[in-house]
Amino acid sequence: MARKQRICMPETTCHTTSRCIEKKPLMKPDKMKDLMLHVIKLSLLKYNFEMIEYAIMDNHFHFYIRTLKNGESISRIMQFIKSQFARRYNRLMNRTGPFWNERFSDTIVELTENPEQTFWYIFMYIAYNPVRSKYVKDPRDYLYCSFRSYFNDRYISPVPITIHNYFLKLGNTFRERMEKFLGFEELYRKRIFAEGIF
Repeated sequence: MARKQRICMPETTCHTTSRCIEKKPLMKPDKMKDLMLHVIKLSLLKYNFEMIEYAIMDNHFHFYIRTLKNGESISRIMQFIKSQFARRYNRLMNRTGPFWNERFSDTIVELTENPEQTFWYIFMYIAYNPVRSKYVKDPRDYLYCSFRSYFNDRYISPVPITIHNYFLKLGNTFRERMEKFLGFEELYRKRIFAEGIF
Protein backbone atom coordinates (compact mmCIF):
# COMPACT_ATOMS: atom_id res chain seq x y z
CA MET A 1 0.00 0.00 0.00
CA ALA A 2 1.44 3.38 -1.01
CA ARG A 3 2.26 5.85 1.73
CA LYS A 4 0.05 8.91 1.97
CA GLN A 5 1.78 11.87 0.35
CA ARG A 6 2.78 14.48 2.88
CA ILE A 7 1.54 18.04 2.49
CA CYS A 8 4.48 20.46 2.46
CA MET A 9 3.63 24.15 2.40
CA PRO A 10 5.64 27.30 3.12
CA GLU A 11 4.63 29.68 5.91
CA THR A 12 2.77 27.06 7.91
CA THR A 13 3.00 25.91 11.52
CA CYS A 14 3.61 22.18 11.84
CA HIS A 15 3.37 20.01 14.94
CA THR A 16 5.69 17.08 14.33
CA THR A 17 6.40 14.06 16.48
CA SER A 18 8.34 10.81 16.18
CA ARG A 19 9.08 7.85 18.45
CA CYS A 20 12.21 5.79 19.05
CA ILE A 21 12.33 2.27 17.62
CA GLU A 22 9.91 -0.07 19.42
CA LYS A 23 9.02 2.95 21.60
CA LYS A 24 12.14 2.28 23.69
CA PRO A 25 13.41 5.08 26.00
CA LEU A 26 16.61 5.52 24.01
CA MET A 27 16.74 9.26 24.72
CA LYS A 28 16.33 8.86 28.48
CA PRO A 29 19.92 9.84 29.40
CA ASP A 30 20.30 13.60 29.53
CA LYS A 31 23.29 13.39 27.21
CA MET A 32 20.99 12.06 24.48
CA LYS A 33 18.52 14.88 24.98
CA ASP A 34 21.49 17.28 24.83
CA LEU A 35 22.49 15.59 21.59
CA MET A 36 19.04 16.27 20.17
CA LEU A 37 19.34 19.94 21.15
CA HIS A 38 22.67 20.05 19.34
CA VAL A 39 21.14 18.54 16.20
CA ILE A 40 18.25 21.02 16.28
CA LYS A 41 20.77 23.88 16.46
CA LEU A 42 22.62 22.41 13.47
CA SER A 43 19.37 22.23 11.52
CA LEU A 44 18.59 25.88 12.29
CA LEU A 45 22.02 26.85 10.98
CA LYS A 46 21.60 24.76 7.83
CA TYR A 47 17.97 25.48 6.96
CA ASN A 48 15.68 28.49 6.98
CA PHE A 49 12.80 27.78 9.41
CA GLU A 50 11.58 28.75 12.87
CA MET A 51 11.47 26.56 15.95
CA ILE A 52 8.40 27.67 17.87
CA GLU A 53 8.42 25.07 20.65
CA TYR A 54 9.89 21.67 21.50
CA ALA A 55 9.72 18.91 24.10
CA ILE A 56 12.24 16.06 24.09
CA MET A 57 11.05 13.00 25.98
CA ASP A 58 12.66 9.64 26.76
CA ASN A 59 11.20 7.81 23.77
CA HIS A 60 9.83 10.54 21.48
CA PHE A 61 9.86 14.23 20.74
CA HIS A 62 7.43 17.00 19.84
CA PHE A 63 8.40 19.99 17.70
CA TYR A 64 6.41 23.04 16.67
CA ILE A 65 8.06 24.26 13.48
CA ARG A 66 7.10 27.13 11.20
CA THR A 67 8.23 26.82 7.60
CA LEU A 68 9.17 30.01 5.78
CA LYS A 69 8.48 31.44 2.34
CA ASN A 70 11.91 30.76 0.89
CA GLY A 71 12.86 27.99 3.28
CA GLU A 72 12.96 24.22 3.11
CA SER A 73 9.96 21.93 3.39
CA ILE A 74 8.99 20.30 6.67
CA SER A 75 10.02 16.95 5.15
CA ARG A 76 13.53 18.17 4.39
CA ILE A 77 13.93 19.70 7.85
CA MET A 78 12.69 16.61 9.67
CA GLN A 79 14.70 14.24 7.49
CA PHE A 80 17.85 16.14 8.44
CA ILE A 81 17.09 16.22 12.18
CA LYS A 82 16.10 12.56 12.43
CA SER A 83 18.94 11.21 10.26
CA GLN A 84 21.61 13.36 11.92
CA PHE A 85 20.47 12.35 15.38
CA ALA A 86 20.27 8.63 14.48
CA ARG A 87 23.74 8.66 12.91
CA ARG A 88 25.29 10.35 15.94
CA TYR A 89 23.42 8.15 18.41
CA ASN A 90 24.49 4.94 16.64
CA ARG A 91 28.09 6.06 16.54
CA LEU A 92 28.10 6.98 20.25
CA MET A 93 26.38 3.74 21.29
CA ASN A 94 28.26 1.52 18.82
CA ARG A 95 25.03 0.23 17.35
CA THR A 96 23.59 -0.22 13.86
CA GLY A 97 20.11 -0.24 12.45
CA PRO A 98 17.17 2.15 12.48
CA PHE A 99 16.65 4.46 15.41
CA TRP A 100 13.16 5.80 14.69
CA ASN A 101 9.97 3.77 14.85
CA GLU A 102 8.18 5.33 11.88
CA ARG A 103 7.83 8.39 9.68
CA PHE A 104 7.23 11.54 11.65
CA SER A 105 3.60 12.52 11.99
CA ASP A 106 2.50 16.09 11.56
CA THR A 107 -0.44 18.45 11.89
CA ILE A 108 -0.55 21.69 9.90
CA VAL A 109 -2.26 24.25 12.09
CA GLU A 110 -3.34 26.54 9.26
CA LEU A 111 -5.29 23.72 7.58
CA THR A 112 -7.47 23.04 10.63
CA GLU A 113 -10.98 24.40 11.10
CA ASN A 114 -9.91 26.87 13.80
CA PRO A 115 -6.16 27.53 13.45
CA GLU A 116 -5.69 29.75 16.52
CA GLN A 117 -7.62 27.44 18.82
CA THR A 118 -5.73 24.45 17.40
CA PHE A 119 -2.41 26.26 17.83
CA TRP A 120 -2.97 26.92 21.52
CA TYR A 121 -4.26 23.43 22.27
CA ILE A 122 -1.20 21.85 20.62
CA PHE A 123 1.11 24.39 22.26
CA MET A 124 -0.09 23.41 25.74
CA TYR A 125 -0.14 19.73 24.79
CA ILE A 126 3.56 19.91 23.89
CA ALA A 127 4.45 21.94 26.99
CA TYR A 128 2.60 19.57 29.31
CA ASN A 129 4.00 16.37 27.81
CA PRO A 130 6.58 16.10 30.64
CA VAL A 131 3.79 16.64 33.18
CA ARG A 132 1.52 13.97 31.69
CA SER A 133 4.52 11.60 31.69
CA LYS A 134 5.13 12.48 35.36
CA TYR A 135 8.66 13.78 34.81
CA VAL A 136 7.78 17.07 36.53
CA LYS A 137 4.73 18.76 38.02
CA ASP A 138 5.29 22.03 36.18
CA PRO A 139 6.56 22.27 32.58
CA ARG A 140 8.72 25.24 33.59
CA ASP A 141 10.86 22.80 35.58
CA TYR A 142 11.63 20.49 32.66
CA LEU A 143 14.99 21.27 31.07
CA TYR A 144 14.19 19.77 27.69
CA CYS A 145 11.15 21.77 26.68
CA SER A 146 11.00 25.38 25.58
CA PHE A 147 7.98 26.51 27.61
CA ARG A 148 10.04 28.96 29.68
CA SER A 149 11.02 30.89 26.56
CA TYR A 150 7.57 32.45 26.46
CA PHE A 151 7.69 33.75 30.03
CA ASN A 152 10.90 35.71 30.01
CA ASP A 153 12.31 37.50 26.99
CA ARG A 154 15.72 37.47 28.73
CA TYR A 155 15.75 33.70 29.11
CA ILE A 156 18.34 32.15 26.80
CA SER A 157 16.98 28.88 25.46
CA PRO A 158 19.46 26.11 24.53
CA VAL A 159 17.81 26.27 21.09
CA PRO A 160 16.83 29.59 19.48
CA ILE A 161 13.05 29.94 19.81
CA THR A 162 10.93 32.19 17.61
CA ILE A 163 7.87 33.59 19.35
CA HIS A 164 4.85 32.77 17.20
CA ASN A 165 2.64 35.50 15.79
CA TYR A 166 -0.38 34.03 17.60
CA PHE A 167 1.35 34.85 20.89
CA LEU A 168 2.09 38.40 19.73
CA LYS A 169 -1.59 38.84 18.79
CA LEU A 170 -2.68 38.22 22.38
CA GLY A 171 -2.08 41.84 23.36
CA ASN A 172 -0.22 45.09 22.75
CA THR A 173 2.16 44.63 25.69
CA PHE A 174 4.01 41.67 27.13
CA ARG A 175 1.86 41.91 30.26
CA GLU A 176 -1.37 41.75 28.24
CA ARG A 177 -0.09 38.81 26.25
CA MET A 178 1.01 36.93 29.38
CA GLU A 179 -2.38 37.42 31.03
CA LYS A 180 -4.13 35.66 28.15
CA PHE A 181 -1.35 33.09 27.79
CA LEU A 182 -1.65 32.11 31.45
CA GLY A 183 -5.40 31.88 30.98
CA PHE A 184 -4.89 29.33 28.19
CA GLU A 185 -2.50 27.41 30.43
CA GLU A 186 -4.99 27.35 33.30
CA LEU A 187 -7.73 26.01 31.02
CA TYR A 188 -5.40 23.23 29.87
CA ARG A 189 -4.34 22.42 33.44
CA LYS A 190 -8.00 22.08 34.46
CA ARG A 191 -8.57 19.76 31.53
CA ILE A 192 -5.75 17.38 32.40
CA PHE A 193 -6.63 17.64 36.10
CA ALA A 194 -10.10 16.39 35.18
CA GLU A 195 -8.45 13.51 33.33
CA GLY A 196 -6.58 12.51 36.51
CA ILE A 197 -3.08 13.51 35.39
CA PHE A 198 -2.33 15.50 38.57
